[in-house]
Amino acid sequence: MSGVRVLVGTRKGAFVLTSDGKRRQWDVSGPHFGGWEIYHIKGSPVDPNRLYASQSSGWFGQVMQRSNDAGKTWEPVGNKFAYGGVPGTHQWYDGTPHPWEFKRVWHLEPSRTDPDTVYAGVEDAALFKTTDGGQTWQELAGLRDASGSSWAPGAGGMCLHTILLDPSDPSRIFVAISAAGAFRTDDAGKTWRPINRGLQSDGIPNPTAEVGHCVHRIAMHPSRPGVLFMQKHWHVMRSDDAGDSWQKVSGNLPTDFGFAMDVHAHEPETIYVVPIKSDSEHYPPDGKLRVYRSRTGGNEWEALTKGLPQRDCYVNVLRDAMAVDTLDSCGVYFGTTGGQVYASADAGDSWTPIVRDLPAVVSVEVQTL
Repeated sequence: MSGVRVLVGTRKGAFVLTSDGKRRQWDVSGPHFGGWEIYHIKGSPVDPNRLYASQSSGWFGQVMQRSNDAGKTWEPVGNKFAYGGVPGTHQWYDGTPHPWEFKRVWHLEPSRTDPDTVYAGVEDAALFKTTDGGQTWQELAGLRDASGSSWAPGAGGMCLHTILLDPSDPSRIFVAISAAGAFRTDDAGKTWRPINRGLQSDGIPNPTAEVGHCVHRIAMHPSRPGVLFMQKHWHVMRSDDAGDSWQKVSGNLPTDFGFAMDVHAHEPETIYVVPIKSDSEHYPPDGKLRVYRSRTGGNEWEALTKGLPQRDCYVNVLRDAMAVDTLDSCGVYFGTTGGQVYASADAGDSWTPIVRDLPAVVSVEVQTL
């Protein structure tokens, strides 16, 4: 029987949760790197025992880690993230120019075909790539060259937090940046263009500007890489043309602010979000933790509540803290800032906490073994 490995990054370490295909009993390993913020931990689709982790500390900076044995042991790898050329400046909160400064790695996206090739999204927003298992990192500087001088940080910083690799076209990559927007390359990262037409954002000088939108997450189903879903700083959006245009699909959601989003492994029109009350109140509306599912690609949404707390719950679910497995009955997983990781073995119909009382969860990834 197949198994499942859930990789959890928290504010105070990484945890590896494993189960068989029934997903009823879970073994918990960790904390790895106890006391460190683990912004992201993810495994290679080619070699599931090859894991990469972004280890960060406000005192000691950034350390990149790699495991070749599914997280039993780790080794530090290359940690130099140098912006290409003359980095120049981007916009600061007050509109003044500010130099590019590397702070941390937010997201790691291993290649679909090579365990030694990994993309890294960093703050200040840029895209890096390694082809030697993390020993060295090179910036794909064409992304910042396109419009980086006009980007500005959101409340959480200016981070490149989402990387989607098109499984049908290795030259196509999608990224999302807070608070610049979404971007696409069709030539393996040499050149990029904004893909934000149709997005509207209150509070910026031009609400329909080409860049400047605070995108929280984008997701796609591997069988339909031209169809994208977006959780934005207000609004859930959909694109049917690889990001060339977007339309709002928030429908009957109680609030369309949120961070996390994912797509069912076998149903490309089934998507999941976790509505959060507002951009100033980062907790569920009415203190009820609810995942919302649309089986129609948006607009029509149903609340999934069975097994989730429906009173006095004031946690948040961050942008990288939701994932799905690929078992026949698709499993859905998400982590909270209260330290719970919830799992559904029936595509969201019912939920159970597979671990409680961890440090605040930053990221959740799933490997189907």
